[in-house]
Amino acid sequence: MRRREFITLIGGAAVAWPLAARGQQPAMPVVGWLSGQSAGERPQMVDAFHRGLNEIGYVEGRTVVIEYRWADYQNNRLPVLAADLVSRGVAAIAATGGNNAALAAKASTATIPIVFTSGVDPVKVGLVASLNRPGSNLTGISWFNAELTSKGLGFLHELVPKAAVVALLVNPSSPEAGSQPADAVAAVRALGQSLVVLNAATDSEIDGAFATLVERRAGGLVVGADPFLTARRAQIAALAARHSVPSISFNRDFAVVGGLMSYGNDVVDAHRKAGIYVGRILKGEKPADLPVEQSTKFELVLNMKTAKALGIQVPNSMQLLADEVIE
Repeated sequence: MRRREFITLIGGAAVAWPLAARGQQPAMPVVGWLSGQSAGERPQMVDAFHRGLNEIGYVEGRTVVIEYRWADYQNNRLPVLAADLVSRGVAAIAATGGNNAALAAKASTATIPIVFTSGVDPVKVGLVASLNRPGSNLTGISWFNAELTSKGLGFLHELVPKAAVVALLVNPSSPEAGSQPADAVAAVRALGQSLVVLNAATDSEIDGAFATLVERRAGGLVVGADPFLTARRAQIAALAARHSVPSISFNRDFAVVGGLMSYGNDVVDAHRKAGIYVGRILKGEKPADLPVEQSTKFELVLNMKTAKALGIQVPNSMQLLADEVIE
C-alpha cells in the first residue's frame, strides 16, 4: 500500500469513528406537554416549567425534547391530543391548564408517568388514591384554589359588608367548579348573605352572567377557580368595573388587569415544581413514590386604583396583610 493511500485510509477512519459514536449516543427523552389552554397565553407558566427542568439538569433542545399540545379550551380535543402523545412514546406527560387535561392524560395511559398541576383536591376528582402515596403513574402539584371560595367571600365581605347578595361565577364544564357552589352557599349563609351562582363557559355566557348579576342586584362577585375564567380575566374585570361590582379572583393576574383583588396560591411556582418532578422522573424516580406536593404560599393582591374607582375604603389592616398592593 502506498503511503498516501495509508494516510487517507487512517484519516477516513478518524472521521468515520466520531460519526459512528454520535450515532450510538442515546436519543434525548421526549416530554409531552398537554394543556387545556392556548399556546402563548400565559408564557410565564411554560417558562417556570422550563426552570424546574433546568434545576434537575434538563434543557429543552439540548438534553430534552418537549412536544406541546394545546386544546384551546376545547375540552373534547384533550383525549385526542393525549392519545397522540402516547402514540409518540413520550417519556412523561406534563398535564396542565386545568384538571380536564390531567383526566384525559390518565384515561390515555396507565404506564407513561404523568405530572399534573391541579387547582383542586386531586383525590376528590379521582387523579390519585392519596396525596402521600399516589399509587399509580400520576403525581403532581396541587394548589387547592378551588377550595378557597369561603376565604374569598370573607375578604369580599370585609370590604362590602352591606352587600345582601353576592354572586359566584363558575365554568360548569370544568372539574374546578366541583364543590365551589356548595362551599359558597355555606359561607354566605354564615355571613348573613344570599348567593347567586352564575354559569359561563363562553365569552357570550360571561356577558349574560353579568346581565343576571345586575338583575339580581349582587353587591359583589367571586370569580371561580377555572382556567377558562382566568383566561377571560380582562373581560370579567372590565365588566365588573362597568357595573361597579367589587370582585375577587383566585389568580393574581385578575387584580393586575383591574379586578379589585385576588387571593390564591403562587401558580407560577407550582409549574416550576412540576418541571422538577418531571426531571426527577426522567432520572428514574417513579410517580407512585412522589407525593403530590401542596402549595402552601397564599398571596393577597389589592388593586387600590380599582378600590378608589368603586368608592371602597380598604382598611389599613387589610393593606398590611396584602402581599402586593397595586397603586
